[in-house]
Amino acid sequence: MPRVVPDQRSKFENEEFFRKLSRECEIKYTGFRDRPHDERQARFQNACRDGRSEVAFVATGTNLSLQFFPANLHGDQRQVPTREYVDFERETGKVHLKAPMILNGVCVIWRGWIDLQRMDGMGLLEYDEERAQHEDALAQAAFEEARRRTRDFEDRDRSHREDLEDSVVSKIWD
Repeated sequence: MPRVVPDQRSKFENEEFFRKLSRECEIKYTGFRDRPHDERQARFQNACRDGRSEVAFVATGTNLSLQFFPANLHGDQRQVPTREYVDFERETGKVHLKAPMILNGVCVIWRGWIDLQRMDGMGLLEYDEERAQHEDALAQAAFEEARRRTRDFEDRDRSHREDLEDSVVSKIWD
């Protein structure tokens, strides 16, 4: 089953959901809302260092569980995200984050920053052209493999039917 839709770019550019989220808008950290603010701050920073976090786009209420690793990795517990994905040093008091993902069948990169005191910031989605091409190639290969298997099955089925018909015909003539 392909993980992406056939025309990802078109879906990203034309669907209202993606159009809204591709413009920079307000985001908030959504983890541990029942805990005191200072504990939430510590948990957020630790989660970022571990390569994950939960954020929401305020205007749309869209909640995302993010992983701050390259698209080909799935957050092995022993990994530490690189500065490209989690950057506490770019601006004092903020963390800049990057999270590639497949969202609604489209390869995207979530980019944003969060103020470490207020636990809010700005973020957006960008179309991930490089990963989209890779996923399209994987989907095409899976489709071709399924087509090949179907053709092989049909050939075996046809051969089996012909063999059955031949044996029935030979019994009739005997």
